[in-house]
Amino acid sequence: MTTLIAFLVALALLIAVHEWGHYRVARACGVKVLRFSIGFGHVIWRRVGRNGTEFTLSALPLGGYVRMLDERDGLVAPHEREQAFNQRPLLQRSAIVAAGPAANWVLAVLLFAAVAWLGSEVPKAVLGTPPAGSLAERAGLRAGDWVRAVSTDGQQWQDVESLPDLQAAVMRAQALGETLHLSASDAQGHAARSLRLQTESLAGRAPNAQLFNEIGLSPMAEPLVREVVAGGAGAAAGMKAGDRVLSIDGRVVPDASFLRDAIRRAHDAGQPRAMTWRVERAGQVVELNATPRLVEEDGQRVARLQIGVGSPPERVFVSRGFVDGLWRGVEQSWNMAVTTVRLIGKILTGEASPKNLSGPLTIADYAGQSAQAGLTPYLDFLAKISLSLAVLNLLPLPMLDGGHLMYHLFEGLSGRPVSEWWQRQLQRAGALILMLMMALALSNDVSRFAGWH
Repeated sequence: MTTLIAFLVALALLIAVHEWGHYRVARACGVKVLRFSIGFGHVIWRRVGRNGTEFTLSALPLGGYVRMLDERDGLVAPHEREQAFNQRPLLQRSAIVAAGPAANWVLAVLLFAAVAWLGSEVPKAVLGTPPAGSLAERAGLRAGDWVRAVSTDGQQWQDVESLPDLQAAVMRAQALGETLHLSASDAQGHAARSLRLQTESLAGRAPNAQLFNEIGLSPMAEPLVREVVAGGAGAAAGMKAGDRVLSIDGRVVPDASFLRDAIRRAHDAGQPRAMTWRVERAGQVVELNATPRLVEEDGQRVARLQIGVGSPPERVFVSRGFVDGLWRGVEQSWNMAVTTVRLIGKILTGEASPKNLSGPLTIADYAGQSAQAGLTPYLDFLAKISLSLAVLNLLPLPMLDGGHLMYHLFEGLSGRPVSEWWQRQLQRAGALILMLMMALALSNDVSRFAGWH
């Protein structure tokens, strides 16, 4: 229920802001607005404003629209002709079209700024032992390293305030096929050094658990058994919540990352391998024999003991002042928009996986997870979706605002509007492309959920 409510609230807010942008600029330009609708289909709520605009809420909430007086849609009374959209100057019509994405962009800036102002307690970017063979291990990262800044060119560095900051930078570099340079020190902030994380070697890969394992970044945490699933392999071996793992097969276990990697690799020739664990329990050292079970994850069979491991990582509270937070909102929204456009371009050229596209099921799941995590994560989620909506609507597809802006650009350059015949053909092509994108995104959702569950 939380997921559904969080998803519907997000949809209603983002659609309302988008259509409000069109509506306000249309009214400012003297255009008569006939209907302001949130959703499509059967009208479930209606109110008529003082200026004659009909405000409606419809049954299918996957979008909305602002219907303006326009001679291309039907007869317009002579005394209202000046209020018709098609009669306004080209710059005004372009401003009305661009106002929807602009409103979503402004909302994203303010929401990102609000997240910075409110602040949040997040894991510190102090890393655990990298898995064997991972990018992090090959880069030279060690247990206890504290990543302080990142760069894609080795020249312009961006401060890393937390582990989520680092993970976002890594996934952005991987999606775009770029190398990520890291500035790291020890946990006390001494012995700084620069490292290269070769994220470009994983370009084109879809984000999943296997990819995250190959990158190998996780927070430093004590090697504790946090929970034991009843009936699982760990429970069968006699493990108990609170056990501190000292060694596995005679090898000292320094942290939770090392422990996870040891479990993951506990199979020979496709078969689970028995392990000898020494754990500390209530001041006593206990020896256990544990054999993982193979489970399916992202199309691969991996060893699992069905236990939760790791103490809570060290956390830091990150917040910003008013001006700094507002600038953070501007900077974050711009960087995300540029990354999104570049990623779309790489998907179209085959340099990035189309599995990076997410559909309504994934968005709804993220909405529920962020809402359960608290106000700040939910605001961050809303900011990202609002910006994605702005960028998507600015794509030069005839069914979107960006397509209409292309019509206006043609009119401005040629001195004449796009013919109705061409508009019809382009509308059909745009509708087909959008349907294919939606089908692909939904297919990715189904694949992700099948892999997760």
